[in-house]
Amino acid sequence: MAEESGRGDHAFPQAQREGLYRAIHERRDVRAQFLPDPIPPEVLARLLEAAHHAPSVGFMQPWDFLVIDSLAVRERVHGIFQRENAKAAEHYSGDRGETYRRLKLEGILESPINLCITCDRARGGEHVLGRNSIVETDLFSTCLAVQNLWLAARAEGIGVGWVSILDQDELAEVLGLPEQVYPLAYLCLGYVSEFLEQPELARSGWRQRLPLAELVHGSGWGEPLADEALHEALAEVARS
Repeated sequence: MAEESGRGDHAFPQAQREGLYRAIHERRDVRAQFLPDPIPPEVLARLLEAAHHAPSVGFMQPWDFLVIDSLAVRERVHGIFQRENAKAAEHYSGDRGETYRRLKLEGILESPINLCITCDRARGGEHVLGRNSIVETDLFSTCLAVQNLWLAARAEGIGVGWVSILDQDELAEVLGLPEQVYPLAYLCLGYVSEFLEQPELARSGWRQRLPLAELVHGSGWGEPLADEALHEALAEVARS
């Protein structure tokens, strides 16, 4: 007799579910813990394959991947970071400024591999299914590729750091990108000495994680949840 269909038919086994949630909760933006050990080609290939399997609106797959092992290129990118970081530091003064200047915000030269994930804004042609109303969906789709790679990297024991303090026009020039290709994410990848228990910015006191229960609304902004059981479940998750 065929088994009856049920809501759990397509769920992963418990150990696999726990592994997925562990990767999500233990993922970190790594800056200072990189080891010099190279990433084996087969492992890097798995990470890129995971990124390539991200969802994309209209199945446009707007991403490309630049695997940057050239020290000369990385030094040029590091120079861009240093200039932009100095500009960013001007926004903070006093204790906040001192804290900012102590933060390690990149691992461009320390990590064995830099990876730039780009977004080809012309991929798929002039009319992409599902993109007519929200043209930025190509950028959103590429962000999903970044997240896929990040979670797969955590499962492989590899740290990832996103360097966002860069002038994107200068970066595009350094990497020789075509005009329609946007350098969405510049990432540092490598094995690490440790994964921090807390995100670096939380540990340093810069900013803490917001309570999830305060961010979940009902059918309209600011409306309470109609489902009391969900409200209780959110409170339980916060306590765990």
